[in-house]
Amino acid sequence: MTRVVGVGVIGMGWMGTVHSRSYLHVAERFRDERVQPRLIVCADDVEERAKEGREQFGFQRHTVRWQEVTAAPDVQVVNVATPNHMHLAVVEAAAAAGKHIFCEKPVGKDPRETAEIERLARGAGVLTFVGYNYRWAPLVQYARQLIREGRLGRLTHYRSRFFVGYGSNPQGVLSWRFQREFAGLGALGDLMSHVVDMSLMLAGPIKRVVGNRETFFPRRPLATLGAGTHFSVGAGGPVGDVTNEDYVGCLAQFANGAHGTLEVCRVIQGRRCQMAFEIEGTEGALSWDFERMNELKVFCPDRHGVHDGYTRLTSGPEHPFHARFNPGFGVGLGYEDLKTIETHQFLKSIAEQRQEEPGFAEALRVAEVLAAIERSWQSESWQEVAGIGSERSPVGGLATA
Repeated sequence: MTRVVGVGVIGMGWMGTVHSRSYLHVAERFRDERVQPRLIVCADDVEERAKEGREQFGFQRHTVRWQEVTAAPDVQVVNVATPNHMHLAVVEAAAAAGKHIFCEKPVGKDPRETAEIERLARGAGVLTFVGYNYRWAPLVQYARQLIREGRLGRLTHYRSRFFVGYGSNPQGVLSWRFQREFAGLGALGDLMSHVVDMSLMLAGPIKRVVGNRETFFPRRPLATLGAGTHFSVGAGGPVGDVTNEDYVGCLAQFANGAHGTLEVCRVIQGRRCQMAFEIEGTEGALSWDFERMNELKVFCPDRHGVHDGYTRLTSGPEHPFHARFNPGFGVGLGYEDLKTIETHQFLKSIAEQRQEEPGFAEALRVAEVLAAIERSWQSESWQEVAGIGSERSPVGGLATA
C-alpha cells in the first residue's frame, strides 16, 4: 500500500524551487515506491515568491509565515530551503511538532548550531536528511562501491576541491551567502561542507586538519529584496561589506592513514562548478569531476601491466540509480536528477521508518571537521577533529536572494 506524505517547503528561492520540483519528479521516477509526496504548502516572506511557487508546482496553498508550515496537521515533512540563519528556528519548531525534516547543508550557520539542530531532532525522534546532493551521482556511488570492495587497496591519498565561480564577478550582489549574519560561515560552510561530506563517505573519518582562508572581494553591490539569486549581478548602486570567507584550503590526515588536501573557492575564474576528487590507494585509483559527472576515471591495473592507465567509464543502467532516468550508457543525468535521487532516499527512509544517510548525524560529523579547520585559522597549527557542543544562537527572518 502506498503512503502519501504531505510536504511543506519553507524558502522559495532557487533552492526551494529545486526541492519542490524534485518531489514532483520523485512521484514519476520512483512510482513503485511505498511512499509518494504531495505538495501541501510553501512559505516565503516575499509573498509574490510564495504565490509563484504555489502556482508553479501545484502546492495546495502558500503563506508568508513559515510557522504555518511547521504547525500544519496535513504536513508530515518540512523541507528547509531558507538562508542558514533560519534553520535552527525552523528545525526546532518542526521537530517539536513531530515532522520529519529535510534541511539544506550546512544545516546550522556554524558548527555549534549544527550540533544544536542535531540534538533537537534526535531528541524528538524524527527522521532527517541533508542536501549533500553530489554524493548521489551514479558514478560516485559506484566509486564508493569499488572502495568498499577493496579494489583500490589501502587508501593513501585523497584530494578534493569545489571551485565554483558564482562570486567571481566583483559586481555580483551581496546576497545572504556573503554575510556572516545570515550565512554564518562563507565558503567553509557553503562549499567545504560538500567536500568534507564526500571525503567522509569515500575515505572515512578525518583525524586532523590545518587550513587557511581569504576574502578576495571585501565589498559588493547590495541585493534587491526577494529578487534574483546569489548568481545575480548588480552595479551602480550602494555596496556593503562581505563578512565571511571566499576561499578555504586545508591539509587533512585521515584516521586510516591517508593524507589529503581539501580546497574550495567561490570567486575563482575558469572553473564553473568543479566539485571533484582524486583518490589513490595501494592497488588502484579513481578520479571524478562534477563538470563531467557522467564519467569516472578508474585505474585498476592487472598483474601483467598490459592495461596500466586510467579507463574512462560512462554512467549507465548498471550503475546505481541511472536506470531510473535513462536506459542507456552515456545518456547523462544532470544536477536536478541528483536532487530527485536524494529526495527519493529521504522519502524511502520515511516509508521504512529508518534513519538513512546523510541525516543530521552526518551533518554533525561534517561540522566537526569544519570547526577544526576554523580553529586552525586562529592557531595557525594542526587541529584534531573533535566533538562539539551545541549553543543557542539568535534567529530572525528570511533574507534576500
